[in-house]
Amino acid sequence: MSEPVPHMTPEQFRQHGHEVVDWIADYWTRLESFPVRSRVLPGDVRSALPSSAPERGEPFSAVLADLESVVLPGITHWQHPGFLAYFPANTSGPSVLGDLLSAGLGVQGMSWVTSPAATELEQHVMDWLAELLDLPAAFRSDGTGGGVVQDSSSGANLVALLAALHRASGGATVRQGVRPEEYTVYVSAETHSSMEKAVRIAGLGSDAIRIVEVDGDLAMRPAALAARLERDTARGYRPVLVCATVGTTSTTAVDPLAGIGPICRRYGAWLHVDAAYGGVAAVAPELRHLQAGVEEADSYTTDAHKWLLTGFDATLFWVADRAALTGALAILPEYLRNAATEAGAVVDYRDWQIELGRRFRALKLWTVLRWYGAEGLRAHVRSGVALAQELAGRADADDRFDVVTPHPLSLVCLRPRWPADVDADVATMTLLERLNDGGEVFLTHTTVRGQVVLRVAIGAPTTTRAHVERAWALLCEGHDWLAADFAEAAAERARADAERKEAGRVAEAERRAREEAPRPAEDEPVTPPVTG
Repeated sequence: MSEPVPHMTPEQFRQHGHEVVDWIADYWTRLESFPVRSRVLPGDVRSALPSSAPERGEPFSAVLADLESVVLPGITHWQHPGFLAYFPANTSGPSVLGDLLSAGLGVQGMSWVTSPAATELEQHVMDWLAELLDLPAAFRSDGTGGGVVQDSSSGANLVALLAALHRASGGATVRQGVRPEEYTVYVSAETHSSMEKAVRIAGLGSDAIRIVEVDGDLAMRPAALAARLERDTARGYRPVLVCATVGTTSTTAVDPLAGIGPICRRYGAWLHVDAAYGGVAAVAPELRHLQAGVEEADSYTTDAHKWLLTGFDATLFWVADRAALTGALAILPEYLRNAATEAGAVVDYRDWQIELGRRFRALKLWTVLRWYGAEGLRAHVRSGVALAQELAGRADADDRFDVVTPHPLSLVCLRPRWPADVDADVATMTLLERLNDGGEVFLTHTTVRGQVVLRVAIGAPTTTRAHVERAWALLCEGHDWLAADFAEAAAERARADAERKEAGRVAEAERRAREEAPRPAEDEPVTPPVTG
């Protein structure tokens, strides 16, 4: 007779659930005691784990003990106030609790009928957010389009492209696949790499991509886009999609939607706006000018899990014409048929994404919105922007650094100044590694106009003015230390050069002395020395 399965009882769950919540709360209180970036070496975590899975169950206390001793050393602490790398990707108490509720309910919300609340709460929350971001009316669920929570903006970029292909082909791509030599997609050199991956996955291949020139602020040039579209259509290509970005990953450059939108409309190209980082900033009315012209967009994506206090994954994706999206993605096998779907009275979000299954992500968005309110979200975004502007002001006033790109949001790109005889890129990367190895901060880099620059991305809810000031102090201290090292090395080289030159001068003088010394004439007899 088989042993009973040792399921965790509700009372055991209550006990251990309290322990887990306590552990998380304690972790948040001691965040600053950890180095931001993990210091383990490749393979360290695996070497601390047993080679085989446990044969018998273990007490949950053992799991928490290993969490502390094995997992935690291998964590890069994204919630740390000194985490200034990539973009903020932060959670919050309300988000964690909303995720816990979602996990506890265990809903698989692929269709309306599988849990009506999972669908309708998501529709409602997406309408709330569309209003908070001042997005076009067509993006609301009572219009021609609507919103859905995707797993990432990479996935959102892919489904936008599939919807665009469906519209451009009149549905032929669903039946016959794509003809790669026919369709073209337009990006800039600053567009996120996920758009190229989407083009590959969709079967178009990278040759279908057209890279549009950017201006001095690294924003797509509408005139260059129009010229490329004109040239391609004249050669028989069909423009499918233009991807414009509000807040590029590298530098937070902003493409001019108001100039790009009418061009897309003229050539029949789908305008997809990738605002993964910058879009949520529109909760603050004074920042909405960055996406002026968004009413021209056919689809739009932004990440609540980057800067809106909601844990990964929570990408907000809207489309102005849901028929193009569902036309590209909908498949209805017999086992999913039901009366509500057949009647066309409901939305089935499985038709709005790549996957069939989906978690109840809207719960954590709902809890975040309920806890913070619009006012709290605006305050959080404004705080990050203000701290970034203060940092940029310090750098502008300092002759050791240059602010290399516009910084309308909460990212500042800095290029350290180095002596002319120093390899600037190597020096900047050395400074970066010195800072990151120190454990107080974690920054990343990018290249701007072929030169390495440092990215300082502010936005974590734990990051205060004091933390940004400390990061600036570390930047200055690291620069001064390296500059002094470079100066010492230059002085040593100068001393060595001077010594070589002096040795050469002495050798040359001796050579000349030898050459100028009087020599006996060839016919003059030489008197032999007297000996004896």
